[in-house]
Amino acid sequence: MGRRRKSRELALQFLYELDLHDDGGGTSRLGEFWTRHPAAAEVRTFTEELVRGTREHQQKIDDLIRQFTEHWSLDRMAVVDRNILRQGIYELLWAPDVPPKVTINEALEVAKKFSTQESSRFINGILDRIRKEFRPAS
Repeated sequence: MGRRRKSRELALQFLYELDLHDDGGGTSRLGEFWTRHPAAAEVRTFTEELVRGTREHQQKIDDLIRQFTEHWSLDRMAVVDRNILRQGIYELLWAPDVPPKVTINEALEVAKKFSTQESSRFINGILDRIRKEFRPAS
């Protein structure tokens, strides 16, 4: 597995934890996370970029999820799917060095590992609609 894929998987795990048990400490709990999930420095750097960026832009990201999903509230979504979407949208909109197709493909691979086949289709549809709306030239 590539370093960036590993980073995306670890970022999903940390975002999942924060989504369920955020006591206000947020990303300050990364040290504890790394104790439980040791990783190479390059993996940690990209993971932390994904987590911090996703959290920093979470309100805008959540607004976009609400806008691009029909008849779905964030609370009804599986926690894993919600955080894969958040992370993918962060990459699409605030990580221009990552090609959109790579971002979407990586989100789908993470979804296949941590969620369901149906979730992969749902995530693909939402991320692709956002890509077309905000990065149409890609």
